[in-house]
Amino acid sequence: MTTTDLASHISQLLQQEQAAIGAEWLAQLESLMVRGTSASREQLRTHTRQFLAAFIAATRSGELENIEHRSWDDVRDLLADISSSRAKSGSTPSDTATFVFSFKQPVFARLRDGFADDQQGLARASWLVSTLLDQLGLFTIEMFQKTKDQIIVRQQQELLELSTPVVKLWNGILALPLIGTLDSARTQVVMENILQKIVDTGAVIAIIDITGVPTVDTLVAQHLMKTIAAARLMGADCIISGIRPQIAQTIVHLGVNLEDVVTKATLADAFMVALERTGTTITTTKA
Repeated sequence: MTTTDLASHISQLLQQEQAAIGAEWLAQLESLMVRGTSASREQLRTHTRQFLAAFIAATRSGELENIEHRSWDDVRDLLADISSSRAKSGSTPSDTATFVFSFKQPVFARLRDGFADDQQGLARASWLVSTLLDQLGLFTIEMFQKTKDQIIVRQQQELLELSTPVVKLWNGILALPLIGTLDSARTQVVMENILQKIVDTGAVIAIIDITGVPTVDTLVAQHLMKTIAAARLMGADCIISGIRPQIAQTIVHLGVNLEDVVTKATLADAFMVALERTGTTITTTKA
């Protein structure tokens, strides 16, 4: 029996036993579910029905060795959607891969019945189907991990934006409190946020508070200077606050030139300087 004939025989066998394979496969998957809801069980039934139909349709092409063949496009697209939805819902990679690998048991059972009188054909068919499902299982894991990576990148971006808030302290005065390490990616977000806020508010003073920055090295100092230079191009001057003794010593030791930048020990001191520069005075009234 040629490979083409073998593939055709397998396809016919799967089509004839489609209902039995689907029922056995679904029962196996449902037995593995822990605290499944009615919605998740209904989704599982839909996925198994769709995959089984797409899988059988793809086998009719006779191509059972390469899942990149165009006849497997619908199967790959379906698995990509299933992997993505499971990654977003919090499933594990092993649970997602099990969806495909568990398909082997009911299929092999039908192959044993269909090739009962041809042990050599059974061995070839089992190997062919097993290799095919292994490829689909690995594809599922790859799609799952790709979606997870995309989620992580998006969450990191959201955290960067949340960790660099620009606050309006007074008319014409902004404050940017920095907490944590300042790297290149975060510096870009800081720069974009403060420049946009300067445009939105017409601010002329921006206070960059580094009280929450654990260490200041040459790279951090360079990032600060880039942010200050960008703000100046937008017509706003910058004041750096939160200069602790250890940071002051580090800056001097590194030879970082901050002569053109006003620095203050606290945010309150920087705010008072900003008020003076904007010609604003605050008076206290006695009760």
